[in-house]
Amino acid sequence: MSFIKKNYEKILLGVVLLGLLGLLLWLPAKIAHDQQRLQDIANGIIHTPPKPLPPLDLARETNVFSRMQSPYLLNFETTNRLFNPMQWQKASDGHWIVVRNGNEIGPGAIVVSNIRPLYFRLKLDSIEASNQFSPARYVISIQRENAAMPGMRNPRQRFISMGEKNDIFSLTAVSGLANAPQLTLQLTDTGETVNLSQSKPFQKVDGHAADLKYPPENKKWNDARVGTGLKFANGDYIVVVIDQNEVVISAQSNQKKTTLQYQP
Repeated sequence: MSFIKKNYEKILLGVVLLGLLGLLLWLPAKIAHDQQRLQDIANGIIHTPPKPLPPLDLARETNVFSRMQSPYLLNFETTNRLFNPMQWQKASDGHWIVVRNGNEIGPGAIVVSNIRPLYFRLKLDSIEASNQFSPARYVISIQRENAAMPGMRNPRQRFISMGEKNDIFSLTAVSGLANAPQLTLQLTDTGETVNLSQSKPFQKVDGHAADLKYPPENKKWNDARVGTGLKFANGDYIVVVIDQNEVVISAQSNQKKTTLQYQP
């Protein structure tokens, strides 16, 4: 104890010197550790691989491009009310018709309610047997449903023998039994060859007839044919074409044609 009391200053100084020495030995390691940590942080910031970019969303641009390919069309003729105010027209019976789309009046308002075929028919009605004075004669009925004159549309009979000719057909050949023959006819207008017997008449479509109506004026034209005149909407029209699907009418004033579709 007396030694410590006499030398405690030296002992305290020695402890302090040892602490300083230890600190000097620890500082280089601490500095090196901090430098390495700072280097790691720098490397993590500088050399970090970038994340891949998300795929581009071009939906908006694609939609715009698609709209550019099909331009938007504006209808300034019928539906637009700024440049074309709605039209009202008075019908023949006094009521008013509002014209919205342009087809409420005029040729576009004609409705095709029915179209039926018109036939050309040949039928072997009877046979007059041959004798010593004359060859066999055949009675053939002719019907033209498409004839221009209504009186010509009913069946009419013609007599004909082998080798004879009339304005409708000529008889070019006869085969089979005398009481049940088969005739070969050649049509005068087309040159077509047809076979005819009592059990097998001949028919073909020779045209069409249509039933038309004009609702704005409550007008109807039943059994209209090509050439039928129509009077409606203060104008005169004529039917120029009828087939199984449509009717075409022509204005007498300017020959403008309107096609009317048949929708059964």
